[in-house]
This record gives sequence, C-alpha cells and structure tokens, in this order.
Amino acid sequence: MNESKNLIKMLSEAIDGGRSAAFVTVISVGGSTPREAGAKMLVYADGSIEGTVGGGSIEAMTIKQAVECLKKGAGGKFVFDLKPGGNTGMICMGKMEVYIDVYKDPLKILILGGGHVGVKIAEACRLAGYPYTVADDRKEFANADRFPGARAIINEAPQKAVEIAAPDKATYAVILTRGHALDRECLEAALKTPAAYIGMIGSGDKVRESFRLLGEKNIYPLKDKRVHAPVGLNLGGKTPGEIAVSVLAEIMKIHYKRDGAHMNVVKKI
Repeated sequence: MNESKNLIKMLSEAIDGGRSAAFVTVISVGGSTPREAGAKMLVYADGSIEGTVGGGSIEAMTIKQAVECLKKGAGGKFVFDLKPGGNTGMICMGKMEVYIDVYKDPLKILILGGGHVGVKIAEACRLAGYPYTVADDRKEFANADRFPGARAIINEAPQKAVEIAAPDKATYAVILTRGHALDRECLEAALKTPAAYIGMIGSGDKVRESFRLLGEKNIYPLKDKRVHAPVGLNLGGKTPGEIAVSVLAEIMKIHYKRDGAHMNVVKKI
C-alpha cells in the first residue's frame, strides 16, 4: 500500500511539474509471473522508472510499451505471454496483463508578454485546462498575482526567455510583447525551436515590416507554416478578452486539425 501511495504522490508531482508519465498497473496474472496483480510502476518519457512490475525482460518490454504510449498520447491494455513461444522470450509459464494510463498535457501555451492580452489568454487557458508559462522581463507585469495559475513565470528578455522556456513540439507560443522590436526578437528565437505553433500579435503592416526586417537576416517566417501573424481567427472584436478568445480558438483549431466551420447541422427551410 505504501508503495502505491508513493507512486501516486510521484505521479502527482510529475503532473504538477509538467512532466509526462505513464502509470502501469498489473491487472491480471495467470500461472507463474514475476509480480502479482496490483503491482504498479511509473514510467517517464525518458524510460526512467519508479516501482517495478517484475524486473528482467518483462519489465523492459513494459517500459518500452509505456514510452511508446507516451509518444502516442494514449494508453491501453497489453498482454505479455511468459510461455515458450510467447512474446516475451521468458519461460515462467504464465501470462501477465497490464494497463497503461498516460498522463500528458495535450498542449501547453507559452505567453510571451505579460500585458492585458497576455492576462486574458492566461484566463482562457485556465478555462480550457491548458497549462501555460508566461514570460516578460518586467516583474510588475509577469508575477504570481497577475498570473496565479502559471506553471512557470520567466522574468527575462525575449530571446533568453524563449531559451529558458525551451518550447517543444507540444508548445504553442503566442507573442504579444510591449513593442514591435521585442516581438520580432521573440519570433526569431521561437523559429529556432520545435514549437508546434508561433503566433504574433499586430496589424498587417506591423507584421509585414517585421517579416521584411527578418528577411534581411535571411530569416523567412512566411516559409514556416507554424507562423500565424497577425495571430488569431477573424472573429471580430478588439478587446483583450475578445482577442484572447480568437487566439485560443486558432490554437485549438490547429491542434485538433479542424476546419473551424460551424457545427450547426440543422438545415434552414
């Protein structure tokens, strides 16, 4: 029981820290097996573990399967045959079924700029259940009071902030700093990362000028499909809250690979 409690605590800490993890439970055994039903193990994306489901090749196969589940973002039930000719190479003359639960953020938001729109995007993230990090070199704008639900707050200049945040393929970056030059620095830095999405706020004229200046450095945002500028869907509205809704709607549209069309199926007579 203590082992299970410790693993659950470790899983909770991993989730709170934004670390993906797979929770493995032995759900049934038959014949001779290394562990009994109910044995548990926590597997991280890098293959490191806590707990055990029996050691040896059976555990190695389970870890490999759990890591694959984390990559796919989906778990399930898996059977390991411990008999000669089975799928494990073991001869314990038994069978073990495990269930793998995957705990992984579907996406995470990097808010580059702690101004009015940044605050509203953070509120929208909270409602949608998306973890977010906020970065702004001004501590009076990026702090726990303004962003109480932030997974992390980074008080650094744009390029350094992007480096510290280390966006990955599950990161959706939104650039909305206090000035065009800072936005451009963020965009340049974000383009060097594997971020899934890079949105930049601003008028069409501002965006075109930013792209032109980056072009002088042989950086071409227009050639990168991840870049969305001006950021957001064309929903109308200009208040910080309305802009935040359009930005998050665009992120969801892209993440879920949807067309953003109306879902109304009732035909008008």
